[in-house]
Amino acid sequence: MMEEIVRYSACAAGRVQGVGFRMFVRQQALAHEIAGWVKNMTDGTVTMELQGAQRDIDAAFAAIRAGNMFVRVERLDIESRDPLADDRDFSIRY
Repeated sequence: MMEEIVRYSACAAGRVQGVGFRMFVRQQALAHEIAGWVKNMTDGTVTMELQGAQRDIDAAFAAIRAGNMFVRVERLDIESRDPLADDRDFSIRY
């Protein structure tokens, strides 16, 4: 049985720019077989869309919330989206 594919958009605020956060998000996506993208915004936040199995998305968001020694996510606002049929890879957008 195939797991249902879900998609979420999220906006992260905190110490998330200039600290390798986009690469960190991409590493989580690759580790959990998640498609989508991540992008720095002019207001200092980072937006992303993640698509994959719910348990993989949950694991990635847990790691993103936890951050690392450089990243500190103070707020992560998440909204459900409709999955995209042709989204297969994960990119950093500029």
